[in-house]
Amino acid sequence: MTATTSPRAAGRRGGRGGFLPLLHAEWTKFRTVRSWVTGMGVAALLMVLVALLAGASSDQKGAPPVPVGPGGEPVTDSYFLVHKPLTGDGSVTVAVSALRSNVPKGPGDLRPGVVPWAKAGLIVKESTRQGSSYAAVMVTGKHGVRMQDDYVNDTAGPPGPVSAGSPRWLRLDRSGTEVTGYASSDGRHWTEVGTARVSGLGSTVRVGLFVASPPAVEGLGTTGSVSTAVFTDLRLRGERTTGGGWSGEQLGAGSPTFAGYPDDGSGSFTRSGGRITVTGAGDIAPAVRESLPTGGTLRDILTGTFAALIAVIVVGALFITSEYRTHMIHLTLAADPRRSRVLVAKAVVLGGVTFVAGLAGALLAVPLGERLARANGVYLFPVASSTGIRVAFGTAALLAAASVLALALGAVLRHSAAAVTTAVVVIVVPYLLTAVPFMPAGVADQLARVTPAAGFAVQQTLVRYEHVASHYTPYHGYYPLAPWAGLAVPAGYAVAGLVVAAVLLRRRDA
Repeated sequence: MTATTSPRAAGRRGGRGGFLPLLHAEWTKFRTVRSWVTGMGVAALLMVLVALLAGASSDQKGAPPVPVGPGGEPVTDSYFLVHKPLTGDGSVTVAVSALRSNVPKGPGDLRPGVVPWAKAGLIVKESTRQGSSYAAVMVTGKHGVRMQDDYVNDTAGPPGPVSAGSPRWLRLDRSGTEVTGYASSDGRHWTEVGTARVSGLGSTVRVGLFVASPPAVEGLGTTGSVSTAVFTDLRLRGERTTGGGWSGEQLGAGSPTFAGYPDDGSGSFTRSGGRITVTGAGDIAPAVRESLPTGGTLRDILTGTFAALIAVIVVGALFITSEYRTHMIHLTLAADPRRSRVLVAKAVVLGGVTFVAGLAGALLAVPLGERLARANGVYLFPVASSTGIRVAFGTAALLAAASVLALALGAVLRHSAAAVTTAVVVIVVPYLLTAVPFMPAGVADQLARVTPAAGFAVQQTLVRYEHVASHYTPYHGYYPLAPWAGLAVPAGYAVAGLVVAAVLLRRRDA
C-alpha cells in the first residue's frame, strides 16, 4: 500500500528550512518589483522635496532677532520695568494693592478681562538686555504669588488675588548669585516662596518693579492685553550706587515676541507720594510656538512625512494584495504553510525597507531644510543632538509602522484599493484633522492619543510650560503623549493588525 502525504504535511516539511530562507524569499520578491522599490524611493524623495519647498517659501528676512535665554532657549522678554542699579547684596520690598487687566476689542477700545498670567512684582535682573538672567517674585492674575527665574523655572507661592483690601507684600533678597523670594499678607510675617541660584548675575544688577501682560488665550486665538498694577511701600536696602531715582523703560519694544499695546497706548509709570502705578504689556517667560509667529521646528521641516506616509501605505498594501490578485499567494503559502511566519517575514522585510527609506529621507531633509529656512531668516527652535536623532529615527519608525499596518489590512481585505483606502482613513485622516487650526483642542488631543496619528508625537521638539498660557495642541506642535509613547500607538495598531491577519489567513487559506 502506497503512503500518501497531504499537501499541508508536505508544506510543513517544505517549511523546515527556517525563517531566514523565508525572509530571503520575501526580500527577493520585494526588490524584483520595480514599482515597490521606486515607491520607497519616492517616499524618501518627497520628504526632501517638501523640506526644500518649506525652507525656500519661508521668508522672514529683516525680522528682529529672537531673544535667547541663559539656557539657549528662545524667550519672550518684553515688559515694563521701573528700575535702578544695585551693587552687591541687598533687598527690595513692595506691597501690591491692585492688578487689573484690559484686553483690546479693537483699535483704542479696551475691555476689562482676567489675564491669568498677568504679572506684577519685583525683579533682580542681570541687565536690561533681552534674555539676560533674572529672578522675580510676583502676584499674578489667577495663579497667586509665584517665584520665577531664568524664564523656565516657576515656583508657586500663596494663592489668591490682590486688592486694595487685601494687598500682598513681596520681597527679594540677593546674596551673591542666590536670590530668595518672600510673600506676606501684612508686611511683618513672611513666607519664603523659593530660592534661585542665578549664575548670570554680576556684581551690579538692575532691581525694581515690573508689569507684564501676556496675550489672553481666547477661543482659537490669542489677543494682546495690557495690565496695570499699583505698588506702595517700596523700599530698597543695600544700595551702593549713585544711580539717582527710579527710571521706567519698556523692554523689547522691537521684539517679535512683543505682545503689543493698543494703537494709542504704551507702557508707563507714575509716582504720587508713596504710590507707584505701572502699566505694561508683553511677558517674561520661555517662548512658545504662538509667541514666535516666525519660528519653525523640525516637525515643520519634516512636513513631507505626510506625503511619504501615503507612498509607503500604497507599497505596504500592494506587497500582499498583488499576490492575491495574481493568485501567487497559494505558492507562497505552499512553500511555507505556517501563515503567521509568512506574514511576519513580509512585515520584517517591508518594515525594514520602509525604515531605511524613511531614515534616509529624514537625514537628508533636516539639514537641507534647516539651511534654507535659516538663510531666509526663519528662527528655528533649538533642539539637542539627541532630540534630532530621536526625530529622525522616530520618523522612520512611524513610516515603518504605517507600512506594516497597511500590509495587515491588505491581508485582511485582500483588495488593494480597499486596503489603501482603509489605511488612509485610519492613519492619514486623523492626522489631517489634528492639523486643522479650528479643530477643538479636546477633539484634536483625543485623536492624537488613540489613533495612529499619535505617532507624529515622535517629531515633537517643543516644550509645554505650565506657567505660559498658550494653545498646546497638535496643530501648534504640542502632542498629549510623550514622543515614544505616541510612536507606540501606531506600532500597537500594526501588531494588532498582523495578529488579526494571521488568524484570518489560517481560517480562510487552509
